[in-house]
Amino acid sequence: MSSSITTILTKKSYPPFRANGYVWVSGQIAADADGNLIKGPMAEQAHQICKNTSEILRAAGSSLEETVKATVFVTDFSKLPEFNGVYNTYFPHKPPRSAVEVSRLPLGVEVMMEVVALAEEGAKAGAKI
Repeated sequence: MSSSITTILTKKSYPPFRANGYVWVSGQIAADADGNLIKGPMAEQAHQICKNTSEILRAAGSSLEETVKATVFVTDFSKLPEFNGVYNTYFPHKPPRSAVEVSRLPLGVEVMMEVVALAEEGAKAGAKI
């Protein structure tokens, strides 16, 4: 099976990839456009992660509404309900999601999220896994 993998150029993050009708966004952390980490409450971090993810998906021709899978990594599972409160406002369609407690994340952050979303051409063509 042949596929075309396209790197999406964005100033907001590590470049996402578009392949086989999907956009694959690597782990997003709570950092502003200048790369400064957001160290506030979990809700503030969650808002920043969701905003960044939205911008990245938009640059790739997709959106949060087209998300089909999310994975959340947290260093303290007791903070997941606070993250969920924010996450649910950005993803009201409730795509499948996994949450995993880990001992450490890059740059010492408390939470990180990755998503897979339909790309514009995938949504129109009825992308298949």
